[in-house]
Amino acid sequence: MTAPGASAPVRRNVVYAGRVQGVFFRATARDLAQRFAVTGYVRNLPNGTVEMEVEGLPDQVDGLLGAVAQHFRHNITNVTSADRPTRGDEASFQITY
Repeated sequence: MTAPGASAPVRRNVVYAGRVQGVFFRATARDLAQRFAVTGYVRNLPNGTVEMEVEGLPDQVDGLLGAVAQHFRHNITNVTSADRPTRGDEASFQITY
């Protein structure tokens, strides 16, 4: 149960398009994620986009997504985002394949 006034965890699925593969996007996202209390994954998709799914308190999730957007601002041409049900079964943020 969440304490009064506290935020509940959220999970967000984000797909980045543009020049996002072959530019250390996944490794950089994983490194940036270490600055935030989040779990989830980042992976390349066959269509040339990168998918990231991140879970944590809203300010932590937004912080990571903002850091990724800022770092890759010259590479990203489109972002789609959708909320997902939280899982609570991950221990860290990882690169998956």
